[in-house]
Amino acid sequence: MKILITGGAGFIGSAVVRHVIENTENEVLNVDKLTYAGNLESLARIAKNPRYTFSQTDICDRAALDELFENFQPDAVMHLAAESHVDRSITGPAAFIETNIIGTYQLLEAARHYWNQLDQNKKQAFRFHHISTDEVYGDLEGTEDLFLETTPYAPSSPYSASKASSDHLVRAWYRTYGLPVVLTNCSNNYGPFHFPEKLIPLVILNALAGKPLPVYGNGTQIRDWLYVEDHARALYKVVTEAAVGETYNIGGHNEQKNIDVVKAICELLEELAPNKPEGLARY
Repeated sequence: MKILITGGAGFIGSAVVRHVIENTENEVLNVDKLTYAGNLESLARIAKNPRYTFSQTDICDRAALDELFENFQPDAVMHLAAESHVDRSITGPAAFIETNIIGTYQLLEAARHYWNQLDQNKKQAFRFHHISTDEVYGDLEGTEDLFLETTPYAPSSPYSASKASSDHLVRAWYRTYGLPVVLTNCSNNYGPFHFPEKLIPLVILNALAGKPLPVYGNGTQIRDWLYVEDHARALYKVVTEAAVGETYNIGGHNEQKNIDVVKAICELLEELAPNKPEGLARY
């Protein structure tokens, strides 16, 4: 297969690229704008592989996308490019509307234009895999609660609202134009190469530096935590095996209150790095 992966220099995207290159014989075209959260160092170990190609391209640039589709001739698209930080979406929502909604629209149209020109066999085999978030469902009520594929949408931030919008666009392109899509909604990811603005790496770095630990409100918000490399394996299984038009939730069955995650990190760091600098970490 040839797989075009958007956002492949991001946290989850880079895990997917590494998984595909290291565990399959497939080719990958990594399409990434390289915003502040894109990091090519996360791909250093596969960067010279002959089955891997990188293109610094904005998914809002339709002409550039058309050229990439024409030259690469992908069998599948895995769409991970997105603005993804809740706090940033509150202070600057415009980038989230532009990338997550307009960018997804431009990618869908480029994919549809390309798909319409394929022969019948390749048309049937083609997949557009949209990778989204469980934050489109809102908040979990308790640590035993679970989101289902049928959970009603209830986004509560510009980030989650923009991702919900992109989900609806993808489903509309399937129902209106027949574009063969699959969707996945994942829980919070953690693991290697996580950008330090996110909860777990930020708490670790602040604690090691003796700085205050950031906890939103009283920290009772509940999130399910999923190891990013487990997520990457699941995404590859979906894009290669899933039924067209289906939605799959991908989670770790590891629901925790944010404050409990912070406390667990502190306990581990007391064991692993007991010598802290002046200015004891606090939350």
